[in-house]
Order: sequence, then structure tokens, then C-alpha cells
Amino acid sequence: MQIQDYFNFLASDDIRIKGSRIGIESVLYEYIYRAKTPEEIAEQFETITLEEVYASILYYLHNKEEVRAYLADWLEFCRQQREEQKRNPSPARQRFRQLKAEADAQQESTKSVKAVT
Repeated sequence: MQIQDYFNFLASDDIRIKGSRIGIESVLYEYIYRAKTPEEIAEQFETITLEEVYASILYYLHNKEEVRAYLADWLEFCRQQREEQKRNPSPARQRFRQLKAEADAQQESTKSVKAVT
């Protein structure tokens, strides 16, 4: 079996582990940036095997420059998405923020009353 046989190359910015919805970026982020072992990664992503985790790492090691660029693009996309979510939060997130602000105000009010007595 060739290393590429472990992956579905859906687009230049979308490489998935065959038989799963997990992209290699998810596995490699845990391996490179969080220093997780392949065994820990396989436990975290229950739909892929330890062999597939190792295949992802091997693919990275054989294509470092290409995969580094792939990961950099993915990380930039994630950053842009977080910024967009901050600018345009969902109604649910807005409601959670409102509830948190109300709870914080209530807690501060309770502290003030206790400080006076």
C-alpha cells in the first residue's frame, strides 16, 4: 500500500483520512503543536486507527514543505473564522453573553451588599 492510499485528496486545501471526515490537519496539529503521541491522537479521534495516524505523520515527514504550507493556510483560515465569529456572533452566542453579563452583575451586586453589612 502506498502512503497516498490512506487519504482522500478532495482539494488542494482538503486532505481527509479515507473512511473518515477527519482532515490530516487535525491529526498533525495535535502531533506538531500539542506534542501528542500517535497513541494519544488515535484515542482522541476514535474513527481513525493508529495506523492512519502514523500514515498522516509519515505523509507530513515525506512532504514537509507542502504540508507546512497546507497547515499555515488552515491556521490562517481558522484565525479568519474566529475573527468573523467575533464580529458577527450567532444569536445563541449573543444570548450566552447576555446571560453571563447578567450573572456577573448579580454576583457583583451580591458582593457589594456583603461588603456594606
